[in-house]
Amino acid sequence: MPSITPAMTPERAREIAAGLDLRALPADFYANPYPVYAALRETQPVRQMPDGSYFLTRHADLVAVYRDAQAFSSDKKVEFTPKYGAASALLEHHTTSLVFNDPPLHTRVRKLIMGALTRRAISAMEPGLIMLVEGLLDGIEAKGGGDLIEDFASAIPVEVIGNLLGVPHADREPLRAWSLAILGALEPKLTPEQEALGNRSVTEFLGYLRGLVAERRQVPLDPEHDVLTRLIEGENGEQLSEVELLQNCIFILNAGHETTTNLIGNALVALEEWPAQKAWLLERLGPRPDWDALEPLLTVAVDEFLRFESSNQLGNRRAVRACEVGGVALPEGALVTLCIAAANRDPAQFSTPDVLDLARVNNRHLAFGFGIHQCAGLSLARLEGRVAIGRFLARFPRYRLTEAPTRGGRARFRGFLKAPFSVA
Repeated sequence: MPSITPAMTPERAREIAAGLDLRALPADFYANPYPVYAALRETQPVRQMPDGSYFLTRHADLVAVYRDAQAFSSDKKVEFTPKYGAASALLEHHTTSLVFNDPPLHTRVRKLIMGALTRRAISAMEPGLIMLVEGLLDGIEAKGGGDLIEDFASAIPVEVIGNLLGVPHADREPLRAWSLAILGALEPKLTPEQEALGNRSVTEFLGYLRGLVAERRQVPLDPEHDVLTRLIEGENGEQLSEVELLQNCIFILNAGHETTTNLIGNALVALEEWPAQKAWLLERLGPRPDWDALEPLLTVAVDEFLRFESSNQLGNRRAVRACEVGGVALPEGALVTLCIAAANRDPAQFSTPDVLDLARVNNRHLAFGFGIHQCAGLSLARLEGRVAIGRFLARFPRYRLTEAPTRGGRARFRGFLKAPFSVA
């Protein structure tokens, strides 16, 4: 089987880095961007791009930007209006959702969501998640294999987020396609087909949610566990407008869907590339895993998978005033791309950063972001990763890929579309 992550010569990495344009990326960059990121960190860690924006690759520089929410805005109206058009469904969605906003909207929505994602609420989700995962594994065992993405990784977050929002099981079939299309529209360069699909997906999703919200207003669920009821009811007199409510329901699905799919899929594929790490983890799982005792070990492993192959590789900010990052002066209005994937392999922060080390300690990766925009669902994502990866390995310790997996072909979200495998 061909190598899962193809090698790239230093010369080729420097060549791509010297002419890097996120709107015109070569195929070998998508296959393995990390040598390019390393070349940029070493030569141009704060690099001005052809469009005038700035591309950051050092861990310390990303942390500095994340910390300074006064100087660096997450609001995307300036950036996205020319990209999507002033009256588009994509523009309304991506400029209303939690992740692409500043306080006070960001603060209000995050507080409501976090109130439904308490430690107690997440713990209460675990039995249902285990049942879901074991059911998927039963189906895989019956077939003797399948596809890591389609038959396993992608099925888990859709069900978990569907449960959070109280989406009836019969209505969940289109959720993944809508999410992939809407998130796909965040890529640096869009084809007309991608843009049209993204706009159509937002419109269709909104149409569905209006009916769901109307039903929930009539018959509320427990706001301690149902995020939709909590968002509808508000808190301390604070309520979202109808547009804010609907668009952030879309955001909740999107935020918890593709990134978690990528976490699980990337992890199981990476273990095939790193057989010694797979053997190390299997030895600690043992023939009869004590899942409670294994929780710390699996949490460390999940964080290393997130560092090594960051599900979300790029973030963005806009400088609201002239400032300096990494010794480089940025003008007011400068658009900044935060390369999370590069920061997570920065040798100034991580020893042997290009090595998968499932026992890595003090792992201060940025896969969940940092500061006020740190992922609201990070505890849920870790739970999904622990349960899915741990129980898959325990059930199928001798699984193997039967074909080279197919990458998703995205710069922002790194994962696989297909990864056929056998359980023996």
